[in-house]
Amino acid sequence: MMTIVVALQALAAALFLADFMGDVAAEGWNGHLVAEGVAAVALVVAVIVGAVQVRGLIEQARQDDLAVALARRAVTDLIRLRFAEWRLTPAEADVAIFAIKGADIAEIAGLRGAAVGTVRAQLARVYAKAGLHSHSALVARFLEDLIDPAALASSEPGAGSEHSA
Repeated sequence: MMTIVVALQALAAALFLADFMGDVAAEGWNGHLVAEGVAAVALVVAVIVGAVQVRGLIEQARQDDLAVALARRAVTDLIRLRFAEWRLTPAEADVAIFAIKGADIAEIAGLRGAAVGTVRAQLARVYAKAGLHSHSALVARFLEDLIDPAALASSEPGAGSEHSA
């Protein structure tokens, strides 16, 4: 959409410049045409700057999309690794994924077409296999794997700087 806007602005700038040059050729230079010329040149410069910015935004969006895709893949790999370590069955893994996503037992039962008691038992087995005791501990286990303590320490106020007394 922004590309279309910039293209329309470039077309308008070209028309203004063509009109300006035609007026100068027909009338010669005068104060009005000088002002019109400055405005036309300013519009051209603005279109170029806008095009460069749009291009940069598009590139940044592509990089952001790639970073999100890589992060999503890393989280997926981490979850698969933990589930394999814990030797979860496919049903337990399915229930665990829904729990990690924030669904409660009744929601998981509805999504899986299973009884609430079955889901409760499957979650209990997931917690036991993982050495955990609760839903929040399950979520925290994955967050713990994803958080870099060194990055947190360097972002604390005053970290990395010396204080004078």
